[in-house]
Order: sequence, then structure tokens, then C-alpha cells
Amino acid sequence: MMATLFNAALGIPSSPCFSFSKQSTLSPLRCLRNNQDVNGFHEHRLEIEGDKNVEKSKSITGDDHAKPDFSDILYLNKERLKAIDELNKTKREKQSLLSMVKKLTVEKMAGACRDNQSVCSDLLLRIDSMVLNNVISPGEASELRRLVISHKVGVYDVFNVTANKGDSELLGELRQFSYGSKKSGFHIVHICTEMAPLVPNRSIASYVTGISRALQRKGHLVEVIMPKYASLNLDEVQGLRKLTIEAYSYFNGQLHENRIWTGVVHGIGVTLIEPLRYSSFFSREMINGYPDDFERFSYFSRASLDYIVKCGKQPDVLHLHNWETAIVGPLFWDIFANQGLENTRILLTCHGFNSQCTEQPDKLALCGLDPERLNLPDRLQDNINMERVNILKGGVVYSNRVLIMSSVHPKHTMVHNLSHGLEPTLNIHWDKLAIAPYGFDKSTWDPSSDSFLPENFNAENMNGKVVCKVRLQQQLGLSERASNILVACIFPKGAELDVHKMKGIILHARQQNIQFIFMGTNEGSVMNQTLEGLKKEIKDNKIRIVVKYDEALLHLVFAGSDIILCQSFLDPTDEIPLKALRYGAAPITHLCEATINRNFIHHDQEATKYSQLINSTFGNMSLNLAVDEIRNNPSKWRQRMIEAMTQDFSWDGECYDAHVEACSAIKNL
Repeated sequence: MMATLFNAALGIPSSPCFSFSKQSTLSPLRCLRNNQDVNGFHEHRLEIEGDKNVEKSKSITGDDHAKPDFSDILYLNKERLKAIDELNKTKREKQSLLSMVKKLTVEKMAGACRDNQSVCSDLLLRIDSMVLNNVISPGEASELRRLVISHKVGVYDVFNVTANKGDSELLGELRQFSYGSKKSGFHIVHICTEMAPLVPNRSIASYVTGISRALQRKGHLVEVIMPKYASLNLDEVQGLRKLTIEAYSYFNGQLHENRIWTGVVHGIGVTLIEPLRYSSFFSREMINGYPDDFERFSYFSRASLDYIVKCGKQPDVLHLHNWETAIVGPLFWDIFANQGLENTRILLTCHGFNSQCTEQPDKLALCGLDPERLNLPDRLQDNINMERVNILKGGVVYSNRVLIMSSVHPKHTMVHNLSHGLEPTLNIHWDKLAIAPYGFDKSTWDPSSDSFLPENFNAENMNGKVVCKVRLQQQLGLSERASNILVACIFPKGAELDVHKMKGIILHARQQNIQFIFMGTNEGSVMNQTLEGLKKEIKDNKIRIVVKYDEALLHLVFAGSDIILCQSFLDPTDEIPLKALRYGAAPITHLCEATINRNFIHHDQEATKYSQLINSTFGNMSLNLAVDEIRNNPSKWRQRMIEAMTQDFSWDGECYDAHVEACSAIKNL
């Protein structure tokens, strides 16, 4: 095909167009070129005159002066290779354009989805504002909220522009909007201290945003209430506005005014509470870690409930997180349950039990609780130091359901081995405990639709992974062979780089004769400076150290690698093992096998699907074993990776199912 195109470009007919008698002999074919022609090609004509063959060339301009005679076949080959290069370049440019169009299409579709969710969230925040400004009653606000929740799709078509509308105009349109269908899905309000990207690089922050987006994608309504820290990253907050209303909350025997801010983050309505009298509570550099953390977060928890009641919100679930907002549990049932929240239930997630917050009982009175009533063994009294109250214990006791976040450990391990003194309480409330794994955002990390990849792939068709591997090798200047084993070591955000261990890995890579890529995921970090130093020190044609952060390359590394070295399966902030599995790469830890085995000694029906997979495959596998299996039993390796790719370990998978199951269970109480 390529030869045909080349011949056509030179004006040479393809062989089927020629027929010669047996007596005829062909004279040598010669190509003539006019240097004044920008293309370097001319019309050619072959004339056969008896025994004498004459080749003539006439320029398009009619120039008949003498032409140089090029008879060397090397010249033809050179021109042919140039033409092939041009065609390949055109194909690459075409593929690049198609990838850009694909990416823009995906972003447009995602944008449309975000816009729909953002409009709904913005409308709900405006309804809150109307209640606080006494434009509507809490009862009408509840009806309007149900209207918005029930008609999410239609709401976007009617109310896609709300920013420039006053309360009266918007209220009139809402009242005219027909209400007919029954409310579907749960209305969940997070009362939390973190949310990404407002507070980056923290496990709770990523979790709150990830599970909230997953729930909203499947028809539930999610809102977030959190403190307005001075250190918040507000760049991605849409429509951030300061409400001109009085929002008071109780603390230390008095009512105190709060400034309320609202906006939308990734389609999720966000309310930020800023204390005025106690402005120093959240104007600090760190989120937590201060001696007065109990005062700070009990103030915020009480202010959140006061705000919910004043707005007339009636969510199905109040979702609390760790000890910082666990105090909402006793506050809700002792003070707020009968203030229009009779149908609301409490869900608590515990991201581990190592931080529980124990305080003097009399401090409970700061937010309006009765210390004598709560300082009892079956309520908030600490199991070890009975002269103190335990705030996380109170959250467990006063919640309708408790989700323990753990991707690896089953429930009995978390309760009996990792509860840090809470085991008696957790045993009493065993039936309302459940395990939920962490996840990742598959709308961004999915090889079947990833716009950064030269060719997409999935478990049913893995051909694209080979294409990605060769492209990665080409881009980094490695030997371009799909049969080469390619291992990547990706350092997560905030990780500390052990140079000695890294040099050991490099030595191991040389001994195993495999290609190796080291890459960080932080821009301008100290780790990148360390990588830069190692890059200058290590010279090896099979090892590449990528210092500059490159999002597109990071996606390609996941897609093109056979193995991804991870620091741990236990770190909830490290999504690298989850993404590796999604892209058909085996996650292998740096740790020795003995250490890994201790992490996975428990395996029962209460373990997560992720834990079961890791325990039965990669948790007990060293880099040596993985490389040996790829080389000696490639069919088994391929089947292992295909099975892993079919699992959904994103926020939309097992994590989502655990949360919906928890919400359904407590709504039926």
C-alpha cells in the first residue's frame, strides 16, 4: 500500500497498468528532478520507441533545459523513506488531534454533568439564604428542597442561570416550577473538618469529596458544612458568596454570630462557617493539632446544627467524621432531634481509632451538653480513664451506624487489635459497625476512556496497553520493545524518599535486566530535588528518573507499566495501588514479604474485596516473584491482571455500596 502511494506521488503507474510483449526490453528507469519545483516532483512520461527507449521529463512550467540524470537507486530509496516519514508524521498529528478531540468531548460531557449538579447545589444554598433572610418559612423551604432534589434534570434546564437573579425573582420561578414526582435518593449533609481540594493531601479530605461525588453521580444529594479556615484553597469554589444574614450559635453560655459563606465544589454545595467572636479558632496555619482543638471543633459542631435548624434543612443523614465532629451525635439526640429533624439519622465514619480526644467532663457544657448526664460508662465516659470523657466514644454510642474506613483490615481486626481502648464500646455496638474501603476518582483514572492515552483499553481488550507501553518507552528514550518488563516506582504526595533504598532498587533492576522508571507526583517538592540529584548520579540506559511533574506522563506510566512499586497497601492517602490495578499493572510493595504477610494474616467474609484480592495475589508477592511469573508464565500473569481490572475499587464501587447500605439501614430504623 505504501509503495503504491509513493509510486502515485511520483507519477509512476502501478504494475498492472503495464503490458509488454516478450520481445520488448525495458531500458533503465530514470527519474528527473527540477530544483525550482517546490515539491521536487514533475510529470514523467515513458516513451518506448522500438529498440530505443527514451525518457523525457517536462517541467510544469515548460522549462526544457537540461536535467541532471539520477540513476542511482539509493536516491529513490531515500525519497521513498522521506515520503514514509511524512506519512507517519501526518498519522501522528492526526492521532494527536483525535486524542485532543476525544479529551475535549469527555471534558464537555463531564462539564455538563458538573453543571447540572452545580445548579442544584447552588439552588439549595440560595434556599438556605432565603430562610435566613426570612423570605420564606422553613416549611416552604423544605418543600422547595424536595422540589429541587426530585427534578434534578429539569432544574438545570430552567434554572441554569441563578447568580444574577434576586431572591424574589428566583422564588417566583421556583414556586411556578411543577412538583409531582416522589423524592428519590438520600439527602446527606456532611459535617466535617476537611474536603479536597479546599484542604489538600489529607485522607479525610479526599474521602469526603470522592464519596460525595460518587453519591451525587447516582442520584443522591450531598452537601458539606465545614469551618472556614484561613488556609483554605478557594480557587475551585464556584460562586463563592458571603451571606448577609445573622447566623448565631450557642457556645460557653452565650449566642455568638457567625459569618456564612456558600459555594459549589465539584457540583457539591458547600457551606463555610466563620466565627466572629472566636475568629482565632480557624485562622491558624494547621487544621488541627492545637491544645484547644476540642473547643474549636465543638464550637463548629454546635454552629453547624444551629445553622441546619435555622435554614429548615431536613436531611436524611447527618454524616460525621472522626472525633472532630463526633460530638454532633450527643448534641443531635439531646438537643436538636425534636427541632424539625425527627426523620434525620446519624452516620459516623472512623478513619482509625488512634485519635479519640479525651477531655474533662465539664467542658461538655461549653456547647450546651449536660456533663452529669453524659459522663456515664454506657455514654461518653472513657473506658480507661474514668475521670474523663471520650468524644469519639460518644460518637459511636450516639450514631445510628458507624463505618470504619479500612481497605485492608476486616472488622474484627479493627475492633480487637486496632481500637486503642475502644474495644468494649465497639463490642457492645458491634451490629451497627461496618467496614468500607477507600477509593479513587475513576472519572479521571479509567484506561477505557483516559484522554491522555494513545489508545484506550480494558479487561476485554488489552491491545491498547501494549501501544501505551511502546509509546512510554519511546517518550522516555527506552528500548521500544513490548516484551521488555517495565517497572515504575511512583512516589505519592508527601512521601519521604529513602535514597539508600532507592539505590538498592536500582541495583536490583540492573541485576534483573528490566526497564525502570522513577517518578514523583508532587510539583516543586523536596522529593523532586532528591530525584534530580539521583538523575545526575545514575547513568543507565534502562533506568529513567522523571523529575518534572507531568500529569499526561503520569497517566501513561500507569498504562504502560507491568509493575508499579508502592510504599504500602495500608496508607489511605496513597491511591497508587488502586490506580495500578485499574490500569492492569501489578502493585508490589517495597517492603519485604515477611512484613507484608503480617498485614494480611486475617481473611474472612467481612474483609473488603480489595483486601481479598491483595491477600490472594500481590500482597505476598515480591518484585522477584512478579518478574519471574511474567517471564515464565505470561498467560497466568495476563489472566491475573485481567481479573484485577474487572474489579471496581473506585469511590463508585465497593465504597459507594457500603455507604448506600448504611444509609438505607438507618432510614429504616
